[in-house]
Amino acid sequence: MKIKLSAIVALALASSVSLGAAEKLTTSTINVYSATPLPSLGLPLNIIPANIQIATPKAINAQSGVSLADYMNTNMQSVSATEMGGNPWQPEVTFRGYSASPLLGMPQGMSTYVDGVRVNEPFGDVTLWDKIPNFAIGGMQLVPGSNPMYGLNTLGGAIAIQTKSGRQAQGVGIEAEYGSWNRQRALVEYGGVSKDGSMDFYIGHQTTKEDGWRQFSPSHLNQTFAKTGWQSEKTKLDLSYIGTDNKLIGNGFTPEHMLSGDRDQIHTRPDWTNNYYHHLALNGSHWVNNDVMLSGNAYYRKSNRHTKNGDLYESELAHGSAQHQIYGTRFGTACVGDDDEPCELRGSVLNTGSTKQDNYGFAGQMTFNQDLMGKKNQFIVGTGFDYSLIRYKQSELVNLYGVEKIGGMDALPTFSDPVFDSSREPILTGTGALPQTQTVGLTGKQWTASLFATDTLSLNDKWHLNAGARYNHTKVDNDDTLRGAASPQTLTAVDDYKRLNPSIGITHTPTDRLSIFGTYSESSRAPTSIELGCSNPDYGCLLPSAMADDPPLKQVVAKTYDFGARGSLTEEIKWNASIYHAMNHQDLMFVTARNTISRGYYTNVGRTERQGLDLGLSGQHDRFKWNASYSYISAEFDSDLTLINSANSTASNVGGSPVKNMYYVTKGDRMPSIPEHQFKARAQYDVTPNWSVGSNLVYFSDQFVLGNENNKHQANSAPCSSGTGVGGLEGNRAACGSGKISDYTVVNLDTQYNFGGGWKAFAKAINIFDNDYYVAGRLAETGFNSAGVFGDEIKSRGVIPGAPRAAWIGMRYEFGGAPEAK
Repeated sequence: MKIKLSAIVALALASSVSLGAAEKLTTSTINVYSATPLPSLGLPLNIIPANIQIATPKAINAQSGVSLADYMNTNMQSVSATEMGGNPWQPEVTFRGYSASPLLGMPQGMSTYVDGVRVNEPFGDVTLWDKIPNFAIGGMQLVPGSNPMYGLNTLGGAIAIQTKSGRQAQGVGIEAEYGSWNRQRALVEYGGVSKDGSMDFYIGHQTTKEDGWRQFSPSHLNQTFAKTGWQSEKTKLDLSYIGTDNKLIGNGFTPEHMLSGDRDQIHTRPDWTNNYYHHLALNGSHWVNNDVMLSGNAYYRKSNRHTKNGDLYESELAHGSAQHQIYGTRFGTACVGDDDEPCELRGSVLNTGSTKQDNYGFAGQMTFNQDLMGKKNQFIVGTGFDYSLIRYKQSELVNLYGVEKIGGMDALPTFSDPVFDSSREPILTGTGALPQTQTVGLTGKQWTASLFATDTLSLNDKWHLNAGARYNHTKVDNDDTLRGAASPQTLTAVDDYKRLNPSIGITHTPTDRLSIFGTYSESSRAPTSIELGCSNPDYGCLLPSAMADDPPLKQVVAKTYDFGARGSLTEEIKWNASIYHAMNHQDLMFVTARNTISRGYYTNVGRTERQGLDLGLSGQHDRFKWNASYSYISAEFDSDLTLINSANSTASNVGGSPVKNMYYVTKGDRMPSIPEHQFKARAQYDVTPNWSVGSNLVYFSDQFVLGNENNKHQANSAPCSSGTGVGGLEGNRAACGSGKISDYTVVNLDTQYNFGGGWKAFAKAINIFDNDYYVAGRLAETGFNSAGVFGDEIKSRGVIPGAPRAAWIGMRYEFGGAPEAK
């Protein structure tokens, strides 16, 4: 149990690639694991009561993909990654049915750490994958379950990333890549160690740009990472920096009837995001003596996000409201009649948003590696504090196409000027154009204080007990800078959340080749500023746009049971198996608001359940390496709830309720966008000592689409069947399509060749059989027909097509590496 200082970073060291040097350590040497995100003395991996998955930078960079999410999607058990935002750098990663997504509105359930610092964005707990440069990764672990040691939002798991340093990346590396979609990538990195070995440094910069395979979908990324470190016999300090300036266009769901064989079609444009990011972190560890270690970090992060979104505009105005009167004056008395039916305005809109976040915090812990009553024991106690200042503004430019009376046959105005051009970008001038209006002004302050402790006691050589707890206290203070505190729709409010989350696990190691474990854990997630600012069903909001009012929300609590085993069949073949059951209490979802089509709000929806099975097998014989895994995920609603979606064929206005288009979810209905079955396989063969070839195969079963949470939608039935709708603007309606997307299989290839003298070549190809498939879908409405002409409202299934066949080639040159490489 007394592990040297080098073992603290063994995971990162073992998974690093030295420039110009052979790897000193391999995956088989990764045998310690830190029980918290901060570095500690480490524990043997075989006594940890969890099926922890590990990724090495050599594997990540060798395989196809642009982010860590791509590697997780093709290699890790129970993981699926979907380009929900329509951009390869904006994927939604789902693990065991829990999400780590960059999109507001998706239910977040995973925490993400870089060098012990939690990097989930305070505004919505989202994970922005484009802010984590692949080239800087020195190691990564996927920790399953509701592990409270990983803090807030660890409902289903945690992603712990370690960055590399000059000790693992010595010398200069220059890399260039080019290929499909005009993707061009250039990387320069340089690392080294001082003569006396006490100092090390690393700096790298990567620029990537591409046109994207869908229309109007270019991206341009600039990513910088730097680290400098100092260490002595007892102390280690690292100061690291991440900087990004990324411009991403992510054209997401497109109505299926608009694809017409052209899978590169988009719905509306632009969908532009600029992520500007500075992250500075200081990490340190110090051995007080041979059995006691102090470790901690402090960080400052500035995260600015600017967005422009061209969309369809739909707004329902209640009779008698102030806005109703204003618009009624503009359009005539037909919109301000004596009945109680609202008016619906339709047209185009350009939403612009600005999110500015300043975050800072610290964490510290003491690790005691001292025997307890003559038995091996490791005890960790620590604390942490995180503070965020969030400033958010939203504005809209609207060009109205027309107005109709909901539920009536009134002949209401339709303007002659177009509201979209031929590329479906909003036209913001014309007879229906309205002046720019600010819709949101919010300043949010959030802080979380934590205390945690965990203990691992070896009862004997074969039985190991682990127990821990973490207390979190979160406060969210919202200030409405647009409406003020007196408005009935004000965002101004203060909310407070506290909880103690426990965990307990036991591991049995009857032989060196077998480890059996069981664990129970709890973790929680406190609502963030945006969720509290968008939680009133009477005043829905457009994400990531307008917010109104903030009824209190309850924090989400996840409770997880996990049982499993791992071991070796032979010296060359390893296996693992686990089963789990997780229940979310007071789960938080973004749902459609009352009497509206396009707006929604956050609400607690009761309980949701996730349970499943993971099986894995891996081996290596001579020059051939392989692994395969199967995962079963059952994600279901465990409470009845009522949702709203006019495109769901079962939606109705039951009992004369003023709330339209309701459909009912019952206990046992499957959650959307989560494939029930997945199979993954990887094979790699070293043709010669200098040439290797690898391939990945991934299979995902069918999945229900968003909007079909009740699993009962039927294609080509009302309201999706053709027919004339009510109101002056609705005409023939297209079929909504199936409530599922079909299963699919994708095969990728990669190869590397070492010419010697520092020169290396590589090539990567995805979807080599050019399969047509969809990665996600939702039931929705659009105003465009199959020719892309705006006018009638059409119910349709929106889909995100999977990327077609594509390939890239690249070269790398290294020099000045570590002495042992010469």
